[in-house]
Amino acid sequence: MSTEGRLHPEIARIIAHLPHPELPLDPVAMRAAEEALVPPVEQRLPLAAVEDDTLATYAGEVPVRIYTPVEADAYGVLVYFHGGAFFLGSLETHDHVARALAHETGLQVVAVGYRRAPEAEYPAGLEDCHAVVRWIAEHPAALAWDGETLAIAGDSSGGTFVAAVAAMARDEGLDSITHQVLFYPSLDLDFDECRYPSLVENAVGYGLETAGLRPFNAFYLDSGADPDDPRVSPIKRADLSGLPQALIITGELDPLRDEGERYGARLKEAGVDAVVSRYEGAGHGFVQHFSWIPDYHRAFTETAQFLAGGRR
Repeated sequence: MSTEGRLHPEIARIIAHLPHPELPLDPVAMRAAEEALVPPVEQRLPLAAVEDDTLATYAGEVPVRIYTPVEADAYGVLVYFHGGAFFLGSLETHDHVARALAHETGLQVVAVGYRRAPEAEYPAGLEDCHAVVRWIAEHPAALAWDGETLAIAGDSSGGTFVAAVAAMARDEGLDSITHQVLFYPSLDLDFDECRYPSLVENAVGYGLETAGLRPFNAFYLDSGADPDDPRVSPIKRADLSGLPQALIITGELDPLRDEGERYGARLKEAGVDAVVSRYEGAGHGFVQHFSWIPDYHRAFTETAQFLAGGRR
């Protein structure tokens, strides 16, 4: 499928020179390659403070990185789960995303260094994310949380965790989460191409390819994650009522586009205030990889507007 005239020209130029990953995938080598691209600290967006910490949660000791945009007595908090098909990504590779979120929203951002497959079996990573959110809700003074905004956000597989954590919190009666933000989320880990037209329309040529979904997610699924479980495929949850208001950002040329947009429609059907925003000319991963392009940096400002407009 030709990408000419559809993909944003800067994205098309870069994707044209990307090598296809070799099978079988090597998590260690792929992580090292990602980390090698991270710029030094002095070249990153400056904030009032960026601090690494470890939270003693019910799931164990979970590393976090706390981003404070400005000095204040209290803050709204945004908990961020990075993407990476459940085996890639880290606090370092997504540091620029967390910094941009803090800068644009004015919230204190807590990025979670959750355990990854294949070394950690399901549901370790999901439990780490849920445990951090619960810890913040139970220890408001520790982060100077203002007791108002407590948002959760994530990209790709981090978006999976956002939807799952929001549902877990609802089920246990934790009502502190005020917003959920999902950037091009993976919400259905059943990769049957007949399930969504975008899996066929955007199968080849836009970065993430439909044929790559199964091998990239195999580490997670082989660790015990059942794609029929709504905690793994949140779109399969029968009852979506009572969940936090949602912003779902999708890419026009992403194979995962339709499941994100269908999830937004189902949230609305369940009475949840949900906004779905499709970014034209974008494939998967544009918030992580292409937010330096003004058209896509807008995802951060749109997030800030959503969070500010819906605060209690």
